[in-house]
Amino acid sequence: MSGQIELVSARAMHGPDPVPDLASADRIVVSTSGGKDSITAMDEAVRLGDEAGVRDRMVVLHIDLGRTPRGHSVEWPGTVDLARRQAAHYGLPFEVRRMAKWPSLFHRIRVRGQFPHLMTRFCTSEKRGVAHRFMTEQVNTLGVSGRPARIVHVMGFRAEESRARARRPAVEVDHRASNGRRTVTQWYPVLRWSTAEVWQRIRDRGLPYHRAYDAGMSRLSCSLCVLASAPDLTCAAGLRPELAREYADLEAEMGVPFRRELSMAEVIRRAGGAA
Repeated sequence: MSGQIELVSARAMHGPDPVPDLASADRIVVSTSGGKDSITAMDEAVRLGDEAGVRDRMVVLHIDLGRTPRGHSVEWPGTVDLARRQAAHYGLPFEVRRMAKWPSLFHRIRVRGQFPHLMTRFCTSEKRGVAHRFMTEQVNTLGVSGRPARIVHVMGFRAEESRARARRPAVEVDHRASNGRRTVTQWYPVLRWSTAEVWQRIRDRGLPYHRAYDAGMSRLSCSLCVLASAPDLTCAAGLRPELAREYADLEAEMGVPFRRELSMAEVIRRAGGAA
């Protein structure tokens, strides 16, 4: 409750976040991980898109991070199907894309010889590259001539997640994704929402969400994310011990820990103790 009060006060001080000119967008790409923030951002984008009469310009994109050599999904099991159901909830077309060069993020880590970390988030850059290629596909199908196509890219970033995200504006031009053929505007519809507000929207609208949250996870993303909190990692390792063991074997193979201050072997030990 206190988080909601603080957020309302912040909105009162700074005013409502801006919304891009949806009516002028040629395509609205809604990226979803299947997580709570993604589905809430999708819900808000559809609500405002309907006000602008542009739901028919929306498409949902999920980036599948693949399977490990032992056949374990890097993401939580059922995430792709959930993301598809979330898109179907609004009658939106749904597309899945994967990394072009690697079977999975796990393989990418092995080739690189290190895990992602805060200062080298190559997992994020890999996903960004996939999203940019998808935008190229969309521009090719639009057939816009005489000007760059206008793309609005919706993501479920929230200011509570990190200081970097807290500094972002709710709407900004993505210069890395824009080029002579397209102008890409990033839109974060739930940037200033609290976690409590996110879950309230999910409950109020009966939105589909992943069962991993009910099992104790606070975030979805990868099952074992290097940027996750220690409690989330411990919870995930307990829920997916085979995947955790494969990551532990990988860190032993590469000779580097999963995280500088926290090895996967230690996460597994903690998960065993918690169990």
